[in-house]
Amino acid sequence: MEEDGYDILFKIILVGDTSVGKTNIINKYIKNEFREDFYATIGVEFSHKQFKVDNHKIKAQIWDTAGQERYKAITRAYYKGAKGAFIVYDITRKETFDDIDKWRNELINSCNKEVTVMLIGNKCDLEDQRQITKEQGEEKAKAFGFSFLETSAFSGENLEKGFEMLIKEIYQKYKVEQKGNDYMDLSGGVEELKVGKDSKKKKCC
Repeated sequence: MEEDGYDILFKIILVGDTSVGKTNIINKYIKNEFREDFYATIGVEFSHKQFKVDNHKIKAQIWDTAGQERYKAITRAYYKGAKGAFIVYDITRKETFDDIDKWRNELINSCNKEVTVMLIGNKCDLEDQRQITKEQGEEKAKAFGFSFLETSAFSGENLEKGFEMLIKEIYQKYKVEQKGNDYMDLSGGVEELKVGKDSKKKKCC
């Protein structure tokens, strides 16, 4: 995508235990693809998607991070600059739900306390194997002040809704942060920064 194809850039990361479905969430949402055969992400993988909010073209960099402990040194480096994050657990594996606190602490320590987070309970199509109720997920998210959805990377359920919700939450925070700066017109539109004869559009991250 060309540099002038968007007004604002947001970095989003997906974190969670291995095999909770982070890679399939991205592939289903971006490419409408789902892989039955599991393969572990090595380090990080990268995708992007464009959104439109308040007539602003927003480009989201979407980073898929490895859940294995041996890749922590690599993945932590990619947390920097993230404005949004999905913490993903598998509703059929209680241990992945128990690790939510660990991933929350990772985000706070490696990003910043202002990162916008959504909790995702993935694999809701596997209802007969469920170990974590929707109510438990909602309560956990509420305790941390996170938004919450259950999704299915297999069927695509709630994936579009989840990404759009997160982008809008990030944008609302961004708008407040930029209030009063010369380049942001809160009545609608991103004004250009003037640098000599050239102009650049504001990017975040």
